[in-house]
Amino acid sequence: MTHASLLRRITDHAHRADPYPLYEELRRTPVLHEEEGGPYVISSYWDIESLLHDPRVSSDATNLAAIGDDEPGGPEATGLPPSFIRLDPPEHDRLRRIANSSFGPPHRPRRLDLLRGELVRIVTGLIDGFGDARQIDLVDQFAYPFPVTVICRLLGVPREDEPRFRAWVDPIVAALDPAVRSHESDDERRVAQEARMQLGMYLAGLVEQRAREPRDDMLSDLVTRHGPDGAMTMMEVLSTSVLLLIAGHETTVNLITNGMLTLLRHPEYLHRLRADADLSVRIVEELLRYEPPVQLVTQRTCIADIDVRGVTIPKGSRIWLVLAAGNRDPERFPEPDRFDPDREDIQHLGFGSGVHICFGAPLARLETQIALSELARRLDNPRLVEDPPPYRQNALLRGPRHLDVAFDTLLP
Repeated sequence: MTHASLLRRITDHAHRADPYPLYEELRRTPVLHEEEGGPYVISSYWDIESLLHDPRVSSDATNLAAIGDDEPGGPEATGLPPSFIRLDPPEHDRLRRIANSSFGPPHRPRRLDLLRGELVRIVTGLIDGFGDARQIDLVDQFAYPFPVTVICRLLGVPREDEPRFRAWVDPIVAALDPAVRSHESDDERRVAQEARMQLGMYLAGLVEQRAREPRDDMLSDLVTRHGPDGAMTMMEVLSTSVLLLIAGHETTVNLITNGMLTLLRHPEYLHRLRADADLSVRIVEELLRYEPPVQLVTQRTCIADIDVRGVTIPKGSRIWLVLAAGNRDPERFPEPDRFDPDREDIQHLGFGSGVHICFGAPLARLETQIALSELARRLDNPRLVEDPPPYRQNALLRGPRHLDVAFDTLLP
């Protein structure tokens, strides 16, 4: 079997339900370069960790464009300028510091903590919405609407506008899937473009309103914050808002769905979680190692020659970092294919590492902890209807497209 066929199989949807045997095979060639002009694929934990911290590895979208390999897979697909996750220091650092001042310490140390009660209310409302049903699609009825609602509340989108907001998000998120982009019709493309335009216009109006009348929400902070790094421009505020919406949404949907799927496959931990909600912290960390929602990081470029295990990756080359393979590396984790929330060391790559470590990680963690705890507590005798479930096409952001769960009754 050739290395080229291995990489094709990894991205082939036929293997989406269980790519881990392929990742094990991939780790036997720590630096895989299948063909001239193709990416250099890195799969071992320590090499990925090192490259995520290496300043010779660029996230700047213009470097990908320079080698003719740019792809509309991030928030910039909305037509806005690149968000800070696709910029390098020092501009990345400036924008991230400004955004972080609206999201957490030291300027807003209690923002997420104060959001906890609202998260519980949203989760409770979604679970109550199951009504008398004894079978639900966890994706469509819970994991998908939850993070969109949270982002709306965090940014300060008026409650009466949330349905419009979700209607715009659906086609935008769908268009981020490479498989959808390659097969979408002219009508689907027009719908996605119209949604991007409507969302941009809506957010621009909301930003202008917050500039005139600031409120206690993140959008107001982004608009009015003036510190050592200056202030964001209107376009930078819009790009950051869309980043929170799009990037945070898909990651959290998959983390919650992968989490419930894993717990239903390991019912002993589901029972423990029902009895002890605090176990959710360790469960979520192990999920980020065992079933990370972001499998691959593909938007990286070398800006200088880099030596990895005796292989020179030339300047200008594209690098793929297979986070999910690194998370199952036996050189880093004992018994890596075993789901074990009681591990003493779960320093995973689920949110990346280095300067580009996931900006929304604290929120995604909290959302998933609350979601899984409440689902475990309230669903009586939950069980999978189909295993494996149908998976999304996307090889980068891996998760079930639907997850049908049956249960005996809904507990109060």
